[in-house]
Amino acid sequence: MATLIIEKKPKYERIINILAIAIPLAVAVLLGIRQKIDLGTWTKMLPHVIGMINTLTSVLLIAGFYFIKQGNVAGHRRSMTAAFLLGSVFLVCYILYHVSNEATPYGGQGFFRPVYYFLLISHIVLSIVVVWFVLRAIYFGYTNDILQHRKAVKWAMPIWLYVSVSGVIVYLMISPYYV
Repeated sequence: MATLIIEKKPKYERIINILAIAIPLAVAVLLGIRQKIDLGTWTKMLPHVIGMINTLTSVLLIAGFYFIKQGNVAGHRRSMTAAFLLGSVFLVCYILYHVSNEATPYGGQGFFRPVYYFLLISHIVLSIVVVWFVLRAIYFGYTNDILQHRKAVKWAMPIWLYVSVSGVIVYLMISPYYV
């Protein structure tokens, strides 16, 4: 199997910095659109797809960590690339759902209500923060700049794993309230 190697250039790092700002801004703008777009009833299933994507991403992140600890660079690369691609699919599904459906309010009460909102808010904030680290980790991994890759992963891995796992928990907590 051929290995994809990306040439290391400063312009790619600028592109990463721009994307790390542009992606969350674009999502915020799209989510801010009050008039929902009718994409059909199939979009009602997207929260369940998103929950599965977050679950699979979590598994792939743990597998990638396991593989690299075992010295299996190829397995690590495949797992992390798959997690990154799933993150891209997640983003598309998330936007499609939210531009076509009203937000689902959380209906839980008591102890679980503040837990839900803590997880949701930390999930959202860290999902914005992690974009830059993940883009850098992927870039440095594919340019074989292992020192910079490790520096990016030091932050990317725990934040990305938290975002993925908290996304699953938030989904499970709100899933009874989807219409």
